[in-house]
Amino acid sequence: MAEGNGGMPQLDALAQYVKDLSFENPNAPRSLQPKQAPPAINVQVNVNAKELGDDEFEVDLSLDGSAGEGDEVIFRFELVYSGIFRLVNIPAEHKHQVVMIECPRMLFPFARAIVANAVRDGGFPPFLLQPIDFGALYHQRMSEVQGASARN
Repeated sequence: MAEGNGGMPQLDALAQYVKDLSFENPNAPRSLQPKQAPPAINVQVNVNAKELGDDEFEVDLSLDGSAGEGDEVIFRFELVYSGIFRLVNIPAEHKHQVVMIECPRMLFPFARAIVANAVRDGGFPPFLLQPIDFGALYHQRMSEVQGASARN
């Protein structure tokens, strides 16, 4: 599985940072009053990557979520948490999977904490995102892409 100098495969996180963060509590202070039932929560997850050169990639983990009751939004958040990663001795045929599965897996705990703190700082109990299976998301997306290619 090694290429280049025959060394062990290695994935290095060179930097991690918040690229974009937004939290909205549009109906405060009314939204902070106790509710009879928990709100409906919707979260969308997206992963994007671009090659920076020399086996370095920028990976963006986007988390968009909202909580609401009917048509009323209680809170909304958007986060793009990014990292720069270097892949060493990883065969070309495996790089896409590593970038789209392992890199967001490394970013997720930090993004989860940022969302929890933003929601808490907005006046609500911390919102802890459930762990995400980035492998399943990757394979689902690849199936969708292959299905779209077969139709064209």
